[in-house]
Amino acid sequence: MPWEDLIAVTPGVRGGKPCVAGTRITVQDVLEYLAAGMSEAEILADFPSLTPESIRAVLSFAAARERRLATPAA
Repeated sequence: MPWEDLIAVTPGVRGGKPCVAGTRITVQDVLEYLAAGMSEAEILADFPSLTPESIRAVLSFAAARERRLATPAA
């Protein structure tokens, strides 16, 4: 499933930050948990509304954003 189906920006939800669709868990939250050393299994245990697919969508979203930021302007 493409990340676009699993990541949503909803005005009024967490200040309009990108979140896992249907939750208030931001992309930034998940990235910070992973960066802090939490495993996917630990994140899923702490946040039952997340799925392995939603964690992959967070990573894909972050990679796509990085690609956009790293691409030189024409």
